[in-house]
Order: sequence, then structure tokens, then C-alpha cells
Amino acid sequence: MRLRFSVPILVLALGSGVALAQTPPPASPPPAATEAPTPSTAPVAPPPAAPAAPEPAPQAQTAPAPSDAQAQPQAPATAQPAPTTPTPPAPAGPAPVQEAARSTLFPNPSDPTGVEEGVLMSKDTVMLAGISTWDEAYENLKAAFAKIDAEMKKAGIAPAGRPLTIFVDTDDNGFKYEAMVPIARVPEGKTELTPEIKFGRTPEGKSFRFVHKDAYDEIDGTYETITAYLDIKEIVAKDAFIEEYVSDFTDSQDTNFEVNIYVQPKE
Repeated sequence: MRLRFSVPILVLALGSGVALAQTPPPASPPPAATEAPTPSTAPVAPPPAAPAAPEPAPQAQTAPAPSDAQAQPQAPATAQPAPTTPTPPAPAGPAPVQEAARSTLFPNPSDPTGVEEGVLMSKDTVMLAGISTWDEAYENLKAAFAKIDAEMKKAGIAPAGRPLTIFVDTDDNGFKYEAMVPIARVPEGKTELTPEIKFGRTPEGKSFRFVHKDAYDEIDGTYETITAYLDIKEIVAKDAFIEEYVSDFTDSQDTNFEVNIYVQPKE
């Protein structure tokens, strides 16, 4: 509504109230409430559909409910040891023999083709005495050491050196021998392992060592070399001589078979 009018218009209005009432008011923009809507080019919205059931109020978004397998927090996976097959109980009897390095009577030679002089230190041994012909020497000695090893394992005694043979008496037909395997010590109070296998000691004292590395059947050639050396040096040797087997007994024709031969001079 306008608030500002001129004075003549106000007097005229008071003098002729009816006429003023019938006179249309000055044109003015109709109230906003009575204005007809201006047609628009936008499509007319369809009549509202029937009210749908009220939707539940939105809830705060949460992670989906865990399944049964995820109901509880899982610990980080850790490596599990592979299943092992149960070890059967060990049979009754002596504990298995843990074999140590089997040393030789002399340290390994720096020159296998040469002759070395040294002193033998006496050691405890397991010993089996026997007799053999020369032709059956290899097989009979192999069998003697196999018998000694079997009885030592039964008793739980470990070898402490390479097997050796002392040739105590020889002739053209054969020889008497003592097959020995060094051990750390003789069990207290014992003098024999079996009625056939005894406890003993290796020889001691000054000795010369020669090395044979060839088939055992060819060892006679090494003994000829030893004899020649002793003659040249004018050394008188004891009747008994010693063979120490660096290699295991496999075949008498094994060309890599290694034997230490010890010869002790007479004092």
C-alpha cells in the first residue's frame, strides 16, 4: 500500500465518499498471492500418486553384519609346523654308536711315496686272533673286521681309529695275525668282549711308515720296496709288521685301496 498522496486528492475523497468507493484504485501490481501463474514450457508434473508407506528413517551406515565365520576377529595367520610321522621307540639295548673320525697311528703322510719315521703310541683295542693262507688273506681279514665291528655295535663301543693287523708269525704258506680296532678305552673290569674277541693294545715305539695305494693283491711289490730300503739303510726290523687300513674293505682288486705299513726296528 502506498503511503504518499497529494492534498487535493485527499479532500476530494472526503467529499464524495461513494464516488471514491466506486472509483477503481490506481493500477498497481496485484498482490503476489492473486497473480496467475505464468505458463511455463516445463512439463506439467503428474498428479501425485497415492501416498506410500512412510519409509523408515535412514540409519547411520554401518559395516555389514559379520557372518558366522567372521563373528569374531581373526588372529593373523601363523605358519604351522608340518605334521611329522611319529618316530617308533628305539629297541631295547645299547644306544646307537656315534662313530667319531677314525684317525691313523701316524698323521696322514704329506708324501705318500716317501718313508716317514715316528713313534707309535699304544692304544686300547678290540682284538681277534686268527690264521690264514696268503691267497685268502684279504677275505679272511675282511671277515675278521666285520665280526669285530658287529660285536662292538652290540656292546655300544665306538671305534677310535682305523683297523689294523699285526702279522705275528709268517711262512711261505700263510700267517698268524691279530686283527685290531682301536677304541677310546677298555670298559672297566673287562678283559674280553666275547670269548673269541679280547681287549688288547697296539704296539708302541719307534717305527717307519710306508704307504701302499693299489689293489691289495699287489701289496707284495710294496714289501719288496720296503725290504730294499731296509737293506740300504742297514736297518734290522722286528719280525712282526703292522698293516693299517686307511680304506674300507670292499674288493681285493680295488686299485685305490690304501694301506699304511709300519716296520719297527730292533733296539
